[in-house]
Amino acid sequence: MSSKRHSILPSASQSGPKPPVHLSSSLTIADSAVLTGTHQITVHGESVIHPRARLDSHAGRVTIGRRCVVHERATIGSSSSGLASARSSAVLSSARSSMASPGVLSPTAAVAGSGGEAASQSTTAQAVTLGDYVTVEVGAVIEAGGTVVGDGTVVGVGARVGAGAVLGKRDLRHENHCTLTPQSAVPPGDVVPDFTVVYANGMRRTDRRGMVELKNKGLARQIEVLRRLIPSNPAKFA
Repeated sequence: MSSKRHSILPSASQSGPKPPVHLSSSLTIADSAVLTGTHQITVHGESVIHPRARLDSHAGRVTIGRRCVVHERATIGSSSSGLASARSSAVLSSARSSMASPGVLSPTAAVAGSGGEAASQSTTAQAVTLGDYVTVEVGAVIEAGGTVVGDGTVVGVGARVGAGAVLGKRDLRHENHCTLTPQSAVPPGDVVPDFTVVYANGMRRTDRRGMVELKNKGLARQIEVLRRLIPSNPAKFA
């Protein structure tokens, strides 16, 4: 009997255009994952894309950092009716920031990736950016629209991140590590400070217990196991 992990759910729809991709050679991506859209999808080293996960670049580029895990039925780059309003808010916010502090990037124009793996992109072209060590759990949705999920963030089961939201501080080069509990939601355009825990009832708190290094090591070990369990077929998406 094979030790590889296979989804017991029906195959996800592969309809839609095949996007241009830039996939790391150390990526693990299931054959039944769905990559669709017209803009580039980039996934950096040692990340894992589970069966039936969906990466959608119709609204702009999708960038996923190092050692991220996107679980089954999660959607990165989901279209939203609030996308236009989020973009308008982002432009207005950027203009205000430029007047107050020339040369400072607006939150939605920042792009994650420690060590400079993900270069800065414009808000209009970048749909979703995930930093390093991000976990997107089963059925979670991250809407397109300059949405940024900072390093070490966990988006819980069934949680939703609205278009143009930013989880973590502006430069996304240090700290971040937000947590969205199952079924919680971050409204479009919201900026969530580093180390914030968001609950399904709308309550929030700050968690600074100094567990960052331990959590990252745990995720790295999880990825090692998943690489052995999930049959990977990156050539299918090239």
